[in-house]
Amino acid sequence: MRENNIRSKTVKKYKATTNSKHHLPIYPNLLNQHFKVDKPGQVWVGDITYIWTSEGWLYLASIMDLYSRRIIGWAMGKRMTKELVITAMKRAMVTQPPTKGLIHHSDRGSQYASKAYQDLLRENGILTSMSRKGNCYDKACIESFHGIIKRELIFHENYKTRHQAKSSIFEYIVSFYNYKRIHSTNQYMSPIHYEKNYYKDLTHTAV
Repeated sequence: MRENNIRSKTVKKYKATTNSKHHLPIYPNLLNQHFKVDKPGQVWVGDITYIWTSEGWLYLASIMDLYSRRIIGWAMGKRMTKELVITAMKRAMVTQPPTKGLIHHSDRGSQYASKAYQDLLRENGILTSMSRKGNCYDKACIESFHGIIKRELIFHENYKTRHQAKSSIFEYIVSFYNYKRIHSTNQYMSPIHYEKNYYKDLTHTAV
C-alpha cells in the first residue's frame, strides 16, 4: 500500500465507549452468541459507537432487531450518557412495540446498567442480557453494523459539525441501510424486505 501511495480509510481516531468499571448490577448473558432467531421482536441488541467531527465527538446509540438486522431505534448526541441510550430504546419501542419474552442484549457499560435504563426495560417486560467482560464477539451483530456504517459512509466524510454528521447518518439508516442494503444472513435481502417476507409467509400459513 505504501509503494502505491494507498491509504486506508479505516484508520481513524479511537474512542472508548464502554465503561464497565462501575458498581451497578450486571446481568447474565442470555444470548450467548446465538444470533439466529425465529421472528422479529425476540432479541434486540444495543451498542454505542463514536463519530469524529470538527466540533468534537458525536456518539451514536443503536438498537438492532436481531431477526432482520433492522435498526429500529437510534439516538445521537455529544455526550455518552444513559439518556442517549434511553432515547434510542424509546424510539425502538415505538417502531416495534415489545412483546413477551423479548431479550435486550448489550455490553456492561454504565449507560445500559443504569437504574433508569433497567427500569425502562422492566416496565416493558424486557429481559436483560449482557456480554461477558471484554468480549466484543458477544454482540458481534451490532458491532458489525457500526463497522459497516463507518466503512460505507463515515470514513468517506469529513464532518465539520455534529449536525452535518447527524443528518448524514440519519439518511444512511433510514433511506439506505434498512431499506436497500442486502445481507447474506437475510438471504441477500434488505432488513425491511426480509421482515416483510416473514409477515407475508405468516399470513399465508394462517390462511
